[in-house]
Amino acid sequence: MVDRADIYIPFIERSLVALAEGGSLGFICADRWMKNRYGGLLRHLVADRFHLRIYVDMVDTPAFRSDVIAYPAITIISRETPGATRIAHRPAIDRATLAVLADALLARTLPKDVGLVRELARVTNGSEPWLLGSSDQMALIRRLEKQFPRLEEVGCKVGIGVATGADKAYIGDFDTLDVEHDRKLPLVTTKDIVSGEVQWRGQGVINPFADGGGLVELGNYPRLRRYLEARREVIAGRHCARKTQANWYRTIDRITPALALRPKLLIPDIKGDAHIVFESGKLYPHHNLYYVTSDEWDLRALQAVLLSAVTSLFMVTYSTKMRGGFIRFQAQYLRRIRIPQWENVSTTLRTELAEAATKRDIQACNRAAFQLFGLGNEERSLLGGNGE
Repeated sequence: MVDRADIYIPFIERSLVALAEGGSLGFICADRWMKNRYGGLLRHLVADRFHLRIYVDMVDTPAFRSDVIAYPAITIISRETPGATRIAHRPAIDRATLAVLADALLARTLPKDVGLVRELARVTNGSEPWLLGSSDQMALIRRLEKQFPRLEEVGCKVGIGVATGADKAYIGDFDTLDVEHDRKLPLVTTKDIVSGEVQWRGQGVINPFADGGGLVELGNYPRLRRYLEARREVIAGRHCARKTQANWYRTIDRITPALALRPKLLIPDIKGDAHIVFESGKLYPHHNLYYVTSDEWDLRALQAVLLSAVTSLFMVTYSTKMRGGFIRFQAQYLRRIRIPQWENVSTTLRTELAEAATKRDIQACNRAAFQLFGLGNEERSLLGGNGE
């Protein structure tokens, strides 16, 4: 149980360990552990000692009588020598289809005339996420991962905005927050960027941290002290405040005012498709927003890459999909994106990328990104065409 793991993790682990040689375990369970960080140790256990025989993807499939937030998957894992995995995606829920599907999944040799099921080798690989998409797309992902460094290896930093633990106490209208001026910062939230551009609604966040580290002395800030004391019951009741009562007025995350002044790309946590917004360096991000800063890459050019179908492929491959087709654009997935060194990008291509992002022209972003990664025609077709 690591990194906020769901309780189904120890259930699966204990069930696997209980298997006799040749025994099989079937679970209908949320699919998040197959890709995200907290599932890493369990994936490593499966890769080392078991065979992922069958995987049935139930995204957008009505598997239960009631709606669920996270989609389930069906897995059959056996205590036997690892081998190829039989995979089916989003089967129709009717008797005839499911009967054919069951026969194909359980057949000694996979029937060639059944298009519902395919076999994929080397799905499990230590603690690495399970890549269960089309073999052609997986080949493209592997090629890009082999050829290009990760996003944070080329001078980019991925982070998440501030979590306060009590937003109603710490966040309010910037102009009317009754604290000293240097104890508040203008705040950007998901509602400020729904249009694809920043349209600040005037929110601010209280900053209880001193510039040199640690919390400010409330005695030096009488307005801040009055403000916090008036909300002490809510603020001091948080878990982080009860652990260290002397620091009862700190936010969960440290606030670093210099971040507000840095140009950055803002990315909502949950979104149906890539929603990458440029912020010029005036606002501090809220905890529902991830951000990317860079000392190397031009942020407008980087925005075009992150808006492109290449980045979408990485996110769809590594992220979990939520109800309604929404993808989690979390830091652990963003950090898997591959990108060239800025110094290796031609002047012409730098201009094309920046102009495409500024105009929010997705097709132009695709054309420039396809060229940036050296994608051939077949690879481009896997991502929806040539960017035309």
